Formats: sequence, C-alpha cells, structure tokens
Amino acid sequence: MKRKAWIILGIAAMFALSGCGNGGLYKDGVYEGKSRGATSDIVVAVTVKSSKIESVEVKQHEETAQMIQAVTDNTVPEIIEKQGADEVEALTGATKSSEGVIAAVKQALEQAKK
Repeated sequence: MKRKAWIILGIAAMFALSGCGNGGLYKDGVYEGKSRGATSDIVVAVTVKSSKIESVEVKQHEETAQMIQAVTDNTVPEIIEKQGADEVEALTGATKSSEGVIAAVKQALEQAKK
C-alpha cells in the first residue's frame, strides 16, 4: 500500500513539475511592435528563439539619441532578463521613451504568445 502511495505521489509531482518554469511562452520568430515615445512613434523588433526572448531592437524612432541609448542600455537588457515587459519599470530620465519601448515590446509579444 505504501509503495502504491509513493508511485501516485511521484506521478503527481512529475505532472506538477512539468508545468513549472517559463518553458517558453512564445513562438519563435521576429515580431514587431509600435508605441508612442516622448516625441515620436517607436518601432521595435523582438526576436524569439527556442521560445524565449533573444533580442529586442529599436528599429525606428525620432527620440533623442541619448534617450534611446539609455533605454537600450538599461531597459532592453531587463526585458530580456525577465523574459517579458510586464515587470519592467520606466527608466528615470528617459521615462516616456522607455515607456514607449516597453509598450511596443508588449505589443510585439502579444503576437508571439503560444
């Protein structure tokens, strides 16, 4: 009887663990998103490989170079690290530009969801 209980417990644990972790929320591909920054629309390309965000590239903007550079140096790596933009906060000093990139990434990832 104890052995049977352990087998059932093991199977239940296996099913529970198979649902843990990111496991890849996204379909592979390159997805584009667009949102408003401080002074212009911002277009990003989000590359998903092996079901995970591999890169985020700002493709088009008319923001100041310093603002976009700050966003690409700080906000973009955070998006990749967190595998999404939901928990990423706007960058102080480049608030509107970073909010634009974050919103554009969210839009792109909506297309990539499995």
